[in-house]
Amino acid sequence: MTHNVDDHQDSSLSYRDSGVNIDLGQQFVETIKPLARETYRPGVIHGIGGFGALFELSLGQYTNPVLVSGADGVGTKLKLAGMLNRHDSIGIDLVAMCVNDIVTSGAEPLYFMDYFATGKLDIPVAKQVVQGIVEGCKLAGCALVGGETAEMPGMYSVGDYDLAGFSVGIVEKHRIISPEKVQHGDVIIGLESSGPHANGYSLIRKVMDQTSVGLSQPIEGLSLTEQLMAPTKIYVQSILSLLERCEVTAISHITGGGMIDNIPRSIPDGLCAKISRSAWRIPQIFHWIQQNGNVDLDEMFRTFNCGIGMIVCVHPDHVSIATASLTESGEKPIILGNIVKSSKCSIQFVD
Repeated sequence: MTHNVDDHQDSSLSYRDSGVNIDLGQQFVETIKPLARETYRPGVIHGIGGFGALFELSLGQYTNPVLVSGADGVGTKLKLAGMLNRHDSIGIDLVAMCVNDIVTSGAEPLYFMDYFATGKLDIPVAKQVVQGIVEGCKLAGCALVGGETAEMPGMYSVGDYDLAGFSVGIVEKHRIISPEKVQHGDVIIGLESSGPHANGYSLIRKVMDQTSVGLSQPIEGLSLTEQLMAPTKIYVQSILSLLERCEVTAISHITGGGMIDNIPRSIPDGLCAKISRSAWRIPQIFHWIQQNGNVDLDEMFRTFNCGIGMIVCVHPDHVSIATASLTESGEKPIILGNIVKSSKCSIQFVD
């Protein structure tokens, strides 16, 4: 039997015609494999390249281990990174937002995975992002074991990309830090942030749209660009060292919602975090945002960390040990206030 040749055969479509280049994606995977290996720690069996990453738990080291997981993104700080063509540290932000969350339970981060989505894969840009993720994993002591790179033309504009991160950690069940451990009289210690971290950037960009101030404007010795693109500080090693030295009753990661929304998540009903606003100096970058955007002070404290990126609570007799440990880890601990009894509020600011 004779088959007729389809007149439209020459115009058949391929996946590449739709904007997705599978070969380029595979090339990118091969590019980042050696970067990921730099983060490997004991337990990694199989990382990037397979359908699933394998990690072996050395359960003999634990009595009753509990896994703690977290997921987060970088938000619209990505828009600023794109505008400035600064992609080298945004991956640190991604890791930090996840591992800083899970360490609040007392968990040690074990491994990390990322999701990178874009309209058209730009390998040099994507490599910079992954290099930042690798650096973040090194700072946190966790392994980059896998992830996903997705080309989705039509979903993202040219040059845009989005990021999501996922981290898993482990902690002994009896060492989990939970609200019921907090007591009246506990001392609240703040750890300095490195800037806005990765929160409030929709408001920051709104302020930038309303002011003609250039990004090269110096603020406390750094340009506005450097201040706004400073990567989120990773507190993992400092917190893990602290947990080996003394009992910690609560840890709060000050992210979106600021102190106002995040501190109450780690203390029980009937207790209140009484914090002195004069206990620390709010960095000038936050004053710049407030003044140029005419932002109310309460709105500032509910949107930004305002200079304090992590908070720990300890019993009064552990304060000296705690501050010494944090100082040795390179932190600058600040006594912010105390936990007090109250049925009216869970956080109170005093002058």
